[in-house]
Amino acid sequence: MTWLVPRLPVLIAALCLAGLYVSIHMLAKQRAAQRGELTEPSVVQTPRARVAGFSNALFGIAYYSLMLVAAALLQAPLVAAAALAAACLAAAFSLYLAYSLLFVTRMSCAYCWTGHVINWLLLAALIVRRAAL
Repeated sequence: MTWLVPRLPVLIAALCLAGLYVSIHMLAKQRAAQRGELTEPSVVQTPRARVAGFSNALFGIAYYSLMLVAAALLQAPLVAAAALAAACLAAAFSLYLAYSLLFVTRMSCAYCWTGHVINWLLLAALIVRRAAL
């Protein structure tokens, strides 16, 4: 496990870049839906695609951008603690949205699942890092 710890910031950064891609794609899809350009129903058109009036994709873009910066600053205890707290919140929200996909909207969304897995992997990476210190 000691070989993994020095590589965790790179793994976290890679996950954040993938998460940014997913979030930007979903924001573009949501904007296409608002313009009436989608030909089939999409999760971006459901009430769960927004929180407090803001698109989940916008939250994702902000979250992954901040976590990308945090990946370079994890040696600072406050940054590491804030990143872990943010990852816990994101993973919990992903659990809620995953439940919604499976049992409420019952819609398939590969990009959604990719984002959820990224969130859970980010949390796991930060937990492993913390446990190794």
